[in-house]
Amino acid sequence: MKRVVIGSTMILLFLFLLADTAAVAVPTQVTVRVLSKGAKFVGTSMGGAFVVIKDMSTGEVLAKGRTEGSTGNTGSIMRTPRTAGEPYLSDGDSAKFNATIDVDSPVYVEISAYGPGAQKQSANKVSITQWILPGKDIVVGDAILLELPGFVVDILSPPSHVMFGGVPQSVKIRANVTMMCGCPIEPEGLWDANTYEIKAMLKRDGKDAGTIEMKYAGEKSQFEAGYQVTEPGTYEVTVYAFDPSNGNTGLDKTTFMVY
Repeated sequence: MKRVVIGSTMILLFLFLLADTAAVAVPTQVTVRVLSKGAKFVGTSMGGAFVVIKDMSTGEVLAKGRTEGSTGNTGSIMRTPRTAGEPYLSDGDSAKFNATIDVDSPVYVEISAYGPGAQKQSANKVSITQWILPGKDIVVGDAILLELPGFVVDILSPPSHVMFGGVPQSVKIRANVTMMCGCPIEPEGLWDANTYEIKAMLKRDGKDAGTIEMKYAGEKSQFEAGYQVTEPGTYEVTVYAFDPSNGNTGLDKTTFMVY
C-alpha cells in the first residue's frame, strides 16, 4: 500500500484556494427613520419606534432596536417645499436607528417599525422590503424612511371599568389626541383640530348607543364631551381621530358601568 504525502506547499495552496472562494462578510451600515404620517419623526419623547431588520429568505433577525433622537426640525419637515430628493426631511438630531450588518452577498430584507413605544394603545406597525448590498451603506440623507400612520388617542376619562350609580347620569369623556410623534393638535394650529374628525362612539350592552362629537377643551391636544346616560348597563367608549384628507386614523377604548 502506497502512502500519499502532501507537502506543505500543497497544503498552503489548498488553504489559499479555499480562502479565495469563501465569501467575506462586509460590515454595512443602515440608518432607519420613522416619520409620523402628516407630522414629524417618532423619537425619544414618544418612546421611539421599535425597528427590526430581517433576512426575508431565512427569517433571521439581522438587527433590532429603537429610534432615538428628536422629532426633527418643524420648518424643514412641515413648511419647506420639497422636490425629488431635496431637501431632506431629517437633520443630525432627527430620531433614527443605526445598525451595522455583516453582509457577504446581496440580502433581501424586511425593515419594520412598531410604535410609538410610549403609547402602546395607539401603536401601529409599518414595513418595507428592499435589497442591501455588501459594503453599500444606506446612511445618506433620510436613508431608509418609514411612514407610520395613525393618531395617538389616550382616553383620560372615564377610567376603564369605573361604576356610576343611578340614572340619569352625565358622564364626561375626555381624551388626549396627538400625532404619532407627539406633536400637539389645536384649532388653527400647525396640526389643525378643525380639519380632523374627533368623536366618541358608544355601545350599551353591545348595542349602538350613539356617536358624539368631541370638542376642543382649551388645552393643546385635549378634547372632551358630555354623554347623558338614561339607561343602566355596561358602556363601551371608542374615541377616534380621523383625517379626511388622507385617511389617517387612530383610536382608544374604555368602558364604564351604570347601575
